Amino acid sequence: MSMMRLVAHPTTVLAGKVTVRVINAGTLTHEAIVLPLPAGQAAGERAIGSDGRVSEAGSLGEASHTCGSGAGDGIASGAAAWTTVTLRPGRYELLCNLPGHYAAGMYTELDVTR
Repeated sequence: MSMMRLVAHPTTVLAGKVTVRVINAGTLTHEAIVLPLPAGQAAGERAIGSDGRVSEAGSLGEASHTCGSGAGDGIASGAAAWTTVTLRPGRYELLCNLPGHYAAGMYTELDVTR
């Protein structure tokens, strides 16, 4: 699988209610999961299971509904999706958890400040 990427704009937001809007500019279906980053762990360092996915335990939200909010079957190529979450100050990882996508580089860090 070729390298993939997930980019956040902006990379830092204020704590509180945050809407994560995802635009799938790729050719494959994707999704975006919001997970807190543990202290000392960088984005991209989660353990990947034999199914090519990481654990979603502790997920705060998911954008994976083509042209809609919340969870679904993935965001189709050229479409958008979103999720609204309440974030405390800290570090978070946005990632695509479809099989093989995280390992291919579909993750980024989102920093939340006061």
